[in-house]
Amino acid sequence: MRGILTLSTLLLLSSSAFASGGIWCETEANPAQINVRGGVSRGMGGQLFNFEGKSAIADKAVPEDLRNLEFSQQHVTQYWFDGELLKLLLYRERDAEKPFGYVEISIETQARKGDDEEGSYTGGYHVTVFDGTDENAEPKRMEFSAPIACFAD
Repeated sequence: MRGILTLSTLLLLSSSAFASGGIWCETEANPAQINVRGGVSRGMGGQLFNFEGKSAIADKAVPEDLRNLEFSQQHVTQYWFDGELLKLLLYRERDAEKPFGYVEISIETQARKGDDEEGSYTGGYHVTVFDGTDENAEPKRMEFSAPIACFAD
């Protein structure tokens, strides 16, 4: 009886290890370096958790406080992962004491086909930067796009 109880406990504990996986995406430095990662549940709608990310935009015309940002779970406005597609939409505004500004990053990828490419996704990212400068100047809107590679397990 003790053996059955022990085996049942081990099976229950090991099943939680299979209940989650992870996603991560990364790019090179031009026009922006983007690195994001997070956990994904394998059931219950594929929830995203423990998300973190960074962006570093190379263009010096982008103000420093918008050029280098860190992202957390609260900055993920939309997320889609179904095994074939992996999409993320990140949005972060600058601090309230400065003129309005934001960075929006859209990542859209598709699964690579082939036995040796399982868990690999390719596509692109698009970064929109809005910098609402002071009242005497026109707001600036800058956009950058490039390829991105993502992985999921």
